[in-house]
Amino acid sequence: MNLNNLTRNLQAAHIAKPAKRYLLTSILAALVSFISIGIIGLLLYLFKIEQPILSFIPNWFLFILILFLVPTGIFFALIYYPNLEAGGRKSKIDLDLPYAITYMQALSSTIPLYDIFKSVFEANDLYGEVSKECGLIVRDVELFGMDLVSAIEATKKITPSDNFRELLNDLLLVHRSGGNLTAFFNAKSEGYREIARNEMDSLLQFLEMIAEVYVTAFLAGPIAIIIMLVAQNLTGQNTLGNIMPLMYIGLPLGAIVLIVILYIILPPDNLKITRKEITETEYSKEILAAGHHPDDEKYLGQIKKRKHLLKIQEIFRHPLKFFIADYSIAAVMGGILVLSIFYLWYVGIFADIFPAFTLQVLLSSLIIAAIFPLMAAYELRNRYVTRIEKQLPEFLREIADMRDIGMTLPGAIGMIAGHKSGVLSTEISIVAEELKYGSSLSGALVRMEERIGLTTVKRAISLLVKASEVTDYIREILSIAVADLEHYLKMKNKRMNVSFVYLAVIYLSFGIYLFAAYEMNVAFISSFSSFNISFDLTANKLDMFHIGIILAFFSGIMAGQLSSNTILAGLKHSIVMLIMTIITFVYLI
Repeated sequence: MNLNNLTRNLQAAHIAKPAKRYLLTSILAALVSFISIGIIGLLLYLFKIEQPILSFIPNWFLFILILFLVPTGIFFALIYYPNLEAGGRKSKIDLDLPYAITYMQALSSTIPLYDIFKSVFEANDLYGEVSKECGLIVRDVELFGMDLVSAIEATKKITPSDNFRELLNDLLLVHRSGGNLTAFFNAKSEGYREIARNEMDSLLQFLEMIAEVYVTAFLAGPIAIIIMLVAQNLTGQNTLGNIMPLMYIGLPLGAIVLIVILYIILPPDNLKITRKEITETEYSKEILAAGHHPDDEKYLGQIKKRKHLLKIQEIFRHPLKFFIADYSIAAVMGGILVLSIFYLWYVGIFADIFPAFTLQVLLSSLIIAAIFPLMAAYELRNRYVTRIEKQLPEFLREIADMRDIGMTLPGAIGMIAGHKSGVLSTEISIVAEELKYGSSLSGALVRMEERIGLTTVKRAISLLVKASEVTDYIREILSIAVADLEHYLKMKNKRMNVSFVYLAVIYLSFGIYLFAAYEMNVAFISSFSSFNISFDLTANKLDMFHIGIILAFFSGIMAGQLSSNTILAGLKHSIVMLIMTIITFVYLI
């Protein structure tokens, strides 16, 4: 084990642990697993307990195999994890870098290079891993007292992204020579957009590999095993019968491993809605009524109660917005639905509706009930985000066109508010009203982006705010913001189009599994009826139903990971596949 490589991977992954300590932790974890397995094996031997899963393999051989493979797997998994995490950070940095460069370009005309890094670091909700890399420079300067050049050199050595390292190297040359930063960023922005497109192509190839592995190992594999089990039962043999418990464990674990790898490597679709209460305004402090001191606790308490009342009124006025803004509400609703279904089962109503496969249908129904509200919240939020993202470039173009004919920025927003339709219309109208009542443009726009709470909106509006603060010539900044948005939407659509193929393959493979189960238990068995031969395949039906539930849930989750790299995106697919499973085994088989 090369400690230097491990050190670089730990630093690139932002894992704050020395290499020697991390290596010792990995060894200790493997040793603990080795001792635990040894103790379990000794107890099984002393009490003469036979392992029921793989009865065709000698106990001593299976014990030795597990004793060495599991600790070795744990050790190498822990050692490889920093490299995997660093690779995931590299992809996310490369994809976010064009947007960060655009922001740097907007700032570069008025502030020095260090303040640009600090501004990107403070906008961590907008630029993700790029902000974290800039944060290393800020930390080295402000906490460790390094000069800017030394801090940049230190960050160059540990960043996992070659593109970010090249950007820092070029920035150093411009900084030392006193060159024009604005012109530099303008020249670099399109090149890094092309780099981001190439990075997305590489990630899509990785998606293709993971999808093929999942379909081959976790969908085609169970089909083959089920067919062999039924064939052996027909011949009176059952040498593979005890392999089913292993499938119950192996299929979920294998799917979870692939899902975690995708989560680490791939950047997710950013649907996060973040809102913060703005207490600082253009008037510096919140205005208190005349005669009240800023430290008047009674008056401040009244203000706080009034704010809570207004929030409650807003919830009743717009319950759908409240529902999609916080997933915890959907989680509570899912818990209520689960308890309701469990109560129906407890009083016997559920068994009356589903007399066959009652427990299996109960398990499927509980899963559907638990995830349905979360699915609804995510899909509604996704619809909301998509509509906002499609309308935002048009909004920015309209502002730029009105600026070209000589209108002021507040006047342009007021004009658009009177004619704009769609999801953005309400927010733009609020901005126009605030401007009429004397609010500053930057303050009104900041409050708008916080009310909407979307990263894409914040990126675009933050550029508009910065431009309005430093110059009246904002046409170029607006063009850059529109280009950034269109680039983001193209990348998003490209990923969705490519992942649709993987989604279709997963549905097709799962459909083949259900069709194979139907054929084996209905069409194939009925073909022996003319020979007066009957078979009892009840156990096989139960095993197939159990495997179908596992495949339905995890195949749906995998479909979501492939399309949007979030579990929530796959919940609708899991629900559809679970319903398909219930219909196949309860009503068809």
